[in-house]
Amino acid sequence: MPELGLLLRRWLMLVLLGSCMLAQAQRLPQPAPRHAGDDAAPAELATTAWRRDQLDAWWSALRRQALLASDRLSLPADLLPPEAAAAWQPVAMPDVRARPGAAVVQDGRGYEMRWYRVHVPAGVDEPQALYVPRLVTLSAAVLARSPDGGWRLLLDNQHAEREQWVQPLWLPLPGPGEQGLDIVVALPVPAGRYHAVSRLWVGPREVLEKRWQWRVRMQTGLPQAVSLTLVVLGAFALTLWLRRRDEAIYGLFALVALSWMVRNLHYYVSQPASTTGQDWFWWATHASLAWVMLTALLFALRFACRRARLLERGLVTAVVLVSVVSMPLWLRQVDMVVLQYGVTAAVAAIGTGWLAVLAWRERCTELRVMVLAMVGAVAVGGHDLAVLAGWAWPEHFFGLPFATLAVMLSFLHAVQRRYVGTVEQVQAENSQLQEDLDEQVSVLQAQNAQLREVERQQALLLERQRIMADMHDGLGSSLLSALVAVEQGSMSHEKVVEVLRECVDDLRLVIDSLEPVGHDLVSLLATMRYRLGKRLQIGGLKLDWDVQDLPPLAWLEPPDALHVLRLMQEALNNVLKHARASRVRMVTRHHGSYVEIRVEDDGAGFDLQTIQHGRGLKSQIKRAQALGGKLRVDSSPGHGTRLSLRLPVERKGSA
Repeated sequence: MPELGLLLRRWLMLVLLGSCMLAQAQRLPQPAPRHAGDDAAPAELATTAWRRDQLDAWWSALRRQALLASDRLSLPADLLPPEAAAAWQPVAMPDVRARPGAAVVQDGRGYEMRWYRVHVPAGVDEPQALYVPRLVTLSAAVLARSPDGGWRLLLDNQHAEREQWVQPLWLPLPGPGEQGLDIVVALPVPAGRYHAVSRLWVGPREVLEKRWQWRVRMQTGLPQAVSLTLVVLGAFALTLWLRRRDEAIYGLFALVALSWMVRNLHYYVSQPASTTGQDWFWWATHASLAWVMLTALLFALRFACRRARLLERGLVTAVVLVSVVSMPLWLRQVDMVVLQYGVTAAVAAIGTGWLAVLAWRERCTELRVMVLAMVGAVAVGGHDLAVLAGWAWPEHFFGLPFATLAVMLSFLHAVQRRYVGTVEQVQAENSQLQEDLDEQVSVLQAQNAQLREVERQQALLLERQRIMADMHDGLGSSLLSALVAVEQGSMSHEKVVEVLRECVDDLRLVIDSLEPVGHDLVSLLATMRYRLGKRLQIGGLKLDWDVQDLPPLAWLEPPDALHVLRLMQEALNNVLKHARASRVRMVTRHHGSYVEIRVEDDGAGFDLQTIQHGRGLKSQIKRAQALGGKLRVDSSPGHGTRLSLRLPVERKGSA
């Protein structure tokens, strides 16, 4: 809440500062007291009723005068300022005839030429200029009285008539001479129709030129810059909406910017030359303000917790209705401008009021900021409606471009807040997910630790059972057979010694299989060589050790190591007992995907056809298959025996 209060105070200060700046900007900057022209020049007014043909003749004569570059304006008396002194009356400036709410425009009433005369006194040394802040009439012309009593043309504004209402008038004046100088500003208007003429300023050229430049910047330059900025922001929002169609706020933001661009077309393009084209041009620029307000309200309502669909439909219906009714397809002679802007003001006031209620109820920061900006825009819009209709402040320029910028900034603030809120929500959800994940990881780690402990205990139990079963089937069976034979007296002393020696070797073999060898087959074979070396020497066998380095076998565990040792022990026992050999050779080789262990002797050999069904060979083949390898025996009588064990480097199904 403190943060919300601080934010609201900052935005309120910005709105108040902007209002003060706008109010200050509406005032004409005054020159220093030492300059003349601190007050507007006193003006006199004379009016002349004209027909359309007279107005056309007047404009044609001005264009011809510009082509001839003549000093003297040659026109009939009825097209020149009145000469009679009684025709001129002092006039309070600004001179404004208010615009009707919705009146029928009758061209049959003709036109009137309004002549505004100001006098430049003699004896002024500084260069003088004429400055008119605001003119809403037909094309202006400025005449000066020649010393001989004639008139000369100083300005023909026909080339800029379409932009005259939004472009202040500034004109350097010739020297006043010894008798002074009479300046007449000629302003034709449709008879009885709306027109607005601000005060006429005559004074030092340098001072008035600064005023004119300031007015151009505030009335034309800055609104153009604001419009272009909003167009860029709208294009960016449109690209976001095209990628994320479900985010309606981006599309509405783009529509606001597009509508405002249509509203300000008169700053960038010239009006069409045809009457029909002008009617449609001005209809689009006037009606688009309602589109701006409608899309802005729809945008702001998207930030409310509950959609006000009935209100939205009512606002859309009102704007569409007034836009259709004011089209120049019908009622061409009806002035609909005030009606258009009045409906727009009503739409803006109703929508903004409802937004204020929602912002108060829902305590939504984004809505409150937008409401502050839109309340300011509605107030400025009321000011502009009064200026447009001629009800008040006829010399003020329109402030809606600046109010619209404030509204769009509030929209950007709302979008930024929503984006930041979404990011924070995602971060919070990610943080919660991370906490849940860490908790689950901790639970899984504890469960894995328990499972590993259970697996370790089970492995120890299975290993004990395996060792006991192996000792029972091997060592136990041999000792039991020897014990029975000794008790029966059927086994000699030498045979008993041999059986006991085999039992000791078998016990050592089991113990060696339990030693950690780090999956190194060569180390396992080296341990076996150490254990059986003396026995081979006693048996008269010379061992040729041709063992090369082999890659580690990741699957080689104690049960597998025991199988390998038993295979090699069985092979060496067969050489000792049956081969009648003098040499035995142990060979290891690496063949890529498998390794090979060979036991070769130079003994008597045997016939494979008679021995292949023997029990010992079948047992060896089963052990090799349990290892995932292959066992091959090559032998022939008189040529020795070669036993080859091939084991895979990577065994399928091994962890």
